[in-house]
Amino acid sequence: MADPSADRGGGSDAAARTVAALRLGVLVILMTASAGMVAELFLLEHTEDPWQWVPIALLGGSVPVMLWQLVRPSGASARTLQLVMWLFVASGLVGLVLHFKGNVEFEREMYPALAGLQLFKQAMTGATPSLAPGTMVQFGLLGLLYTFRHPDLRRTAPGRRVTTTP
Repeated sequence: MADPSADRGGGSDAAARTVAALRLGVLVILMTASAGMVAELFLLEHTEDPWQWVPIALLGGSVPVMLWQLVRPSGASARTLQLVMWLFVASGLVGLVLHFKGNVEFEREMYPALAGLQLFKQAMTGATPSLAPGTMVQFGLLGLLYTFRHPDLRRTAPGRRVTTTP
């Protein structure tokens, strides 16, 4: 259904308000999900080695960055959030590899003759959830979506005007 305000010339204002509301929703979802994931990782005792602390540190450290962006939005807070979200993506990809490799090692210890597709299947369904670190990738992509064309990230060249169209 078309926005009635568009017929009165207020379409871009309505669109900007919609984008701002959606952006706020994404940030709140990401913030609560990150806080919840920190709690879950502690409950799962995901603290045995230094690599296991990486997602805890990133998730825990991201909440203040998101609060900064929520309370005092600026180019600096948005860029910092982007950086943290890229770190989420990178840590998630590393985590996928580490989880899978750990499961492969475990399966090879249990069943030395296991190889090929059977080893892959057992590693994917092993004791350590192989795809769980993908959550960090998803969170990172959600945060990058939040910052996509964010108004605080717009730069202007001298003599150029900033447009507010989403």
